[in-house]
Amino acid sequence: MRTITVEEHFASPGFLDGPGREVKERAKAGGRFAGLLERLTDIGEGRIALMDAAGIDVQVLSITAPGLEQTDDAEAAAIARESNDYLAAGVKKNPQRFAALAALPVGRPAEAAAELEKRVRQDGFKGAVINGHNRGRYLDDKFFSPILECAQALDVPIYLHPTQPPKTVQAAQFGGFAPLVNEVFAGPGWGWHIETALHILRLCLGGVFDRYPKLQVATGHLGEGLVGLFQRFDHTLTPQVTKLQRPIGAYLRQNLHYSISGFNFPATFIALFLEVGGGRIMFSADHPYQSMKDARAFLDQLPIQAADREAIAHANAAKLFKL
Repeated sequence: MRTITVEEHFASPGFLDGPGREVKERAKAGGRFAGLLERLTDIGEGRIALMDAAGIDVQVLSITAPGLEQTDDAEAAAIARESNDYLAAGVKKNPQRFAALAALPVGRPAEAAAELEKRVRQDGFKGAVINGHNRGRYLDDKFFSPILECAQALDVPIYLHPTQPPKTVQAAQFGGFAPLVNEVFAGPGWGWHIETALHILRLCLGGVFDRYPKLQVATGHLGEGLVGLFQRFDHTLTPQVTKLQRPIGAYLRQNLHYSISGFNFPATFIALFLEVGGGRIMFSADHPYQSMKDARAFLDQLPIQAADREAIAHANAAKLFKL
């Protein structure tokens, strides 16, 4: 069975010397992150060997967290060009195994749109990755319209990856515990996911999908906690309340796509599957932070029909990213 994973990460040297300095420091500390830098910077034979061992045919690659969204605009623009060049070179060497999502200087929307168009048309990139809010500003803000217009015009998706909540929110809601608890609570333990769910709801409530009805957004971690509330949204945030063209659930089923990305949790998967069906879920492993072998084992053991497994394994991603 062919497999495509869609939330897989890399880092360029320039990124690691800039916005990714913390990633580099954690990797140097060893422990769980030992070998992380080698795996992040390898877009070549070493990564392919790991993919082969796990039964992964294609990875869709994107810049690792924290991305560029919290970085000074001028530095973000320079690092976007550097990291996209680095990624383009890696994909060019192995186009049958890798595909690319562009990093963008979102704080400069016109420049970001130009970078996206350049990478799609010149280098064959399949869309863009945006790591959450831009220093407290969300994509429903019309300030970002050039990026969304460009993505719709090019017919490429935006992959919305988590980031930590704004600093003021962290201080108010995620503090008061031991430093490591605060960090994990605001990050992968809760804050990352609820922040991304909030961002998705802002896209819906802000009318983004009414203004750009063909725009497609992908997100990871089996829906970032949204799955249990689809019906609640439709009961409370009705079109009569929101003045939107469709119920919230319609946007979540027609403009959103969901990847597994290391959330190898059967109950969460089944809940999402029941809400959106097999045509909106995509396989992913979250390499190098999670195990590709574990992800493949999870995919193989899902209690679903063969046609749905094939769709999730590769066909949905191939359609969305035009692979």
